[in-house]
Amino acid sequence: MNTTATASLAPAPQRGVLKRFLRIFASQEAVLLLALVALFVIVGSINPRFVAERNLYSIFLGNAYIAVAAIGMSMVIISGNIDISVGSLIGVLATISGSMAVAGYPLVLCWLVPVLAGVLISSFTGYIVAYLKIPSIVVSLGMLSILKGGLIAVTSGEWITDLPKGYALAQLKPFGVPLPIYFMIVLTLLAALWMRYSNTGRAIYAVGGNAEAARLSGISKQRTIMKVFAIHGGFTGIAAVLFATQLSVIQSTVPPNLELTIITASVVGGVSILGGTGTVIGSTLAAVLLAAIGSSLIFVSVSPYWLRSVQGVLILLTVLADLFRRKRQRKQG
Repeated sequence: MNTTATASLAPAPQRGVLKRFLRIFASQEAVLLLALVALFVIVGSINPRFVAERNLYSIFLGNAYIAVAAIGMSMVIISGNIDISVGSLIGVLATISGSMAVAGYPLVLCWLVPVLAGVLISSFTGYIVAYLKIPSIVVSLGMLSILKGGLIAVTSGEWITDLPKGYALAQLKPFGVPLPIYFMIVLTLLAALWMRYSNTGRAIYAVGGNAEAARLSGISKQRTIMKVFAIHGGFTGIAAVLFATQLSVIQSTVPPNLELTIITASVVGGVSILGGTGTVIGSTLAAVLLAAIGSSLIFVSVSPYWLRSVQGVLILLTVLADLFRRKRQRKQG
């Protein structure tokens, strides 16, 4: 009898390993990575130019700044908030950077000032959300109009040209790899570790998951929201510098639908729109996947305008999957 019981229990460790293995491959990050690999294989077999080195550089280099901005956006959404003014802020900060460079300021200041300005502007937004208790979507909608309208009023939509030599930070290629790709990978890994192991990172998850439970645990919701918006502003500033320095001119207008692309990367990357769950690794993978989808449409002779529809479908599917997951967790709980 004991032998039978022992035999029946013997496969348990194997089942545990199998469950962990399936859990890893069922994660949003794994799904995105597999989708990315499948996309490259399928489209590459249809049109080999899709996987050519030049096109791969275009996919990663041209969208690295979106992935960096999505890191900060993911943190904001995890905290239970959102910032739809991020695209306008990138446009403003890129213009500040380029204007300083043309005016003859030291290049280091041209790269650092936009980052500091991003922290200050986003901190102001965070203060209104945290301490005046106005919903973040309302505050950021107001900031979007202020930044976008102010940018057009000041610059009249004119492009910034005659940038000094050495300003194009994003065009550097250490060891043959474009610098923005280093920024994207390193910042993603650092942010993922910080969110997982730092007190502030865990506080962001706690506030987004259950603000009242977080308060009872001694976590200040107001300070946490202020911090996450300030950090988000820093990432937005870095993204703006990468955006401003990737070409020889700077467009003094807000890139169309940029905020939608950044928010989509965060949500499709597995960050719950309701807050409390998600990772920045997923948002980076999603940003690359969206860029790859947009590029693949061209190589298979499909109108790139379909990308917006694809983004909408991905958002809806991700949100529905998140709601289903939360419902299942409540039942299990």
